[in-house]
Amino acid sequence: MLHKLTDFPPRGADRAAPRWLRPVVAALMCVITLAVAPAAPAQDDSQFWYETDALNSGLQTDDTTPPDRSAPRQTIRGFVAAADRGDYGSAAHYLNLSRIPPEQQEQAGRDAARKLASIMERQVWIDWSDLSARPDAMIERRGGSSSRSGDARRDIQIETLQTGGTAYDLRIARYRPPEGDALWLFTPQTVDNIAPLFDAFGPRPYERFIPDVLKYEIMGLWLWEWIALPLLALCVIGLGWVVQKLVFLLAQRAPRNWLRNGLQRSRLPVALLVMAGVTQVILNWVLSFSGPVQAFLQPVLIIVMVWGVGMTALRILDAILHKITLRYVGEIDDKRGVDERAFYTSIYALRRLIVLATVGIAAIIVLVRLNLFDSIGMTLLASAGVLTVVLGIAGQAVLGNIIASLQIAFAKPVRIGDAVFFEGEWAYVESIFYTFLRLRTWDKRRIVVPVTYFVSKPFENWSVTEARMMRVIDLWLDPRADVSALRRSFERMLEADPDIDEAENSFVYATDQSPDGFKISFYAMMPDPSTGWTVQSRLREQLMACVRDEHPEWIARERVLDAGSEDDSSASKSSRAVGAG
Repeated sequence: MLHKLTDFPPRGADRAAPRWLRPVVAALMCVITLAVAPAAPAQDDSQFWYETDALNSGLQTDDTTPPDRSAPRQTIRGFVAAADRGDYGSAAHYLNLSRIPPEQQEQAGRDAARKLASIMERQVWIDWSDLSARPDAMIERRGGSSSRSGDARRDIQIETLQTGGTAYDLRIARYRPPEGDALWLFTPQTVDNIAPLFDAFGPRPYERFIPDVLKYEIMGLWLWEWIALPLLALCVIGLGWVVQKLVFLLAQRAPRNWLRNGLQRSRLPVALLVMAGVTQVILNWVLSFSGPVQAFLQPVLIIVMVWGVGMTALRILDAILHKITLRYVGEIDDKRGVDERAFYTSIYALRRLIVLATVGIAAIIVLVRLNLFDSIGMTLLASAGVLTVVLGIAGQAVLGNIIASLQIAFAKPVRIGDAVFFEGEWAYVESIFYTFLRLRTWDKRRIVVPVTYFVSKPFENWSVTEARMMRVIDLWLDPRADVSALRRSFERMLEADPDIDEAENSFVYATDQSPDGFKISFYAMMPDPSTGWTVQSRLREQLMACVRDEHPEWIARERVLDAGSEDDSSASKSSRAVGAG
């Protein structure tokens, strides 16, 4: 049996220990435990700021009204306010000038602040809601949309600008000097990036001709911008109209048909491409608009230019592919060979793949040029499940049709030019697009069928291996008809018909019978379905004329029998023939 240690008194002592001794012993044990236990490490706050030895020691400070640099929003707001007042000496206090010697910081800081203000005014559209007002810049939770909610930051990216194939960041960071509180300042790397960015995005030489009376702000834009933007739009639209007319005239004088068709179809993309290019040149070399205008125009110009280049290339490529098809295949129908129809279908499949590749490349270029990969990538990762469900439901029909279209293009269960019998309609496959097929019936009607619906239904492909097909003509004749004589007449008709190439590959059989007569079937091999229908109708007319003119008694008739009197069972039965029509 186990006992507690306190149940057994020390040797030589009484079993009854004093009650006051127990709390004293417990207190001594707690003190000993605290003394022996290792001390908890002090919290390291250096992860919330960057340590620095000195902070802008060469700048003159005003102790009466020190700048508020406690949080990212206050830093950007103070810098913008000082720049708007033209007080670049105060704006320099929001820059980390640690890479500039202290004796040069006063003048260099003013110049850097002036240039940075000009860059931000022309290229940066500040989203104040994204700038934290907390000293630690903690990412606050907004409906659970951010996976980094609750994380403190010591470095924030304001904007990324590209020039000369190089990306430059505008960033602010939190710095703490040996004595004092931590402050948010533009990073030394940002200060180093000011010079190349100002050369690329600073004021243009032609802006000095703008009168000072037009250089004041109205509703976020300068007055001269409200005047220049409509004029620029009118000039660019007029330029696009002129370019479209010039492309049309060039198309009319093109020496080759494929080039003429390509230029005529490329008028609009080429006009938009020239309009976007000229606008970009004006923005880079003539005028530099403010941040809101740049934030709107730059993405639009990039998208229009990428779209114009892609559509122009696709239109020219379509004309080339069409020229190749007409040269090696011609106008497609079921009279063409299997290889020609397969080649035509492959051309269509190649065009669809080129379109998909062009769209993908254009999307990647736009995302790279607009620096949208990070934000869109995080959004897609954060909401991958929701997007999967939404796209799966909303785009099921479209994606299914596209996949089925590619399946037809590669597996080729049906090709362009094939004659098919689909849901009671005899038609030709005229075109195969991403989401539907276009069928042309024999009477020139067009049937548009979704691809998934077409491949999910059984259909007859009369041209799957070859265009030849056996046609049959059925005639119901009197039992007295001579099948051998009709066979010889049918062979003569086939030999005389100009559209029959295989007259020997024909058959004539009695395939059914009834009390009124029997059915004679005439089989003949036709070169293709469309010719076969015409020849079948012509042969039917000739056979009926032969029976009518040479053997009218073979025409099927309806017979009515008269049994005579009931008491004379051996009396002969008379009959009369009635034309069956």
